[in-house]
Amino acid sequence: MLLHRSMLLFALITLMPVVLLAAGAVWGGVWIWGALIYLTGLTFLLDQLVPLIAPNAPPGAEFPAANGLSVALALAHLVLLVLGVWAVSGGSGLPLADRCAGFLGFGLFFGQVSNSNAHELIHRGSRGLFRLGALVFTSLLFGHHTSAHRLVHHAHVATPDDPNSARLGESYYRFAPRAWIGSFRAGLAAENRRRAASNKARGAHPYLFYVLGGLAFVIAATLIFGLPGLAAYLALAVYAQAQLLLSDYVQHYGLTRAPRAGGGFAPVSDLHSWNAPHWFSGYLMLNAPRHSDHHANPSRIYPALRQAPEMPTLPLGLPAMATLALFPRRWRRVMDKRVRRWQVPADLT
Repeated sequence: MLLHRSMLLFALITLMPVVLLAAGAVWGGVWIWGALIYLTGLTFLLDQLVPLIAPNAPPGAEFPAANGLSVALALAHLVLLVLGVWAVSGGSGLPLADRCAGFLGFGLFFGQVSNSNAHELIHRGSRGLFRLGALVFTSLLFGHHTSAHRLVHHAHVATPDDPNSARLGESYYRFAPRAWIGSFRAGLAAENRRRAASNKARGAHPYLFYVLGGLAFVIAATLIFGLPGLAAYLALAVYAQAQLLLSDYVQHYGLTRAPRAGGGFAPVSDLHSWNAPHWFSGYLMLNAPRHSDHHANPSRIYPALRQAPEMPTLPLGLPAMATLALFPRRWRRVMDKRVRRWQVPADLT
């Protein structure tokens, strides 16, 4: 019963904004504003005012419906991307205020739900699920994250070799361009090394798919919706990318693996990711805020990710902390002291 209820909540909470945004693209008004409120104010209030912590799944539990929900969300993303560009560019005839609300609502969904779901899919063992996750990232012009996240971030998290681990005292505005460019380059280098090590090229280079696939989406948006559609598409993609980078920034800010006297770094542990136990945003983001367990068990499916008191914990839900990160002085006032509590001394072994 517990497992059934868990998957039901994942489905209800993630699919509700799909319905609101789709209706909002067509009719605007209460639908589009309802989607925006759902993804902002309602999420924050339910996280803070309802003292519910989703329980950990029993060891060995299976979730046969989890992949099905991920596929549904990925397909919904592709439909919403078309509807979002249509609505925000003015093709649906919505008034300016509704178009602005639509931009924020669609962008938040792409940045919080679609990104979390694509991240989940690229960690699945099935080639079809992996490719679907890569397609979602590519549709947001962020396809290289597929390679950089798995081959670079997971291997080098919390070290200077990971572009997506934010340093103590580094603002989000310094981190974001460094992480974007650094992850593109590091992911490309990692893919090149992997192909060279195999002694033969196996199929097309993944970066061809990321770059040419992204170009295909740009051309399609322009041909279907004109220059306003191109502008809307690019703006939505950049907004979604900014949120993914915010998530990386918040979830690894300041935490570092201790250097070893003989070289290298201590192994990755629960101490190298920030976590958020807040229930509603956790369900909305497919348990992405249970980040320590994800790094310890990258292949563990999202309903089975675990939370424990001994893991570094954020004071607010992940979306709220991402908003706080936009204000560097306030962010540092809240987070720097917490980072120092969790810092591990150098490993002398």
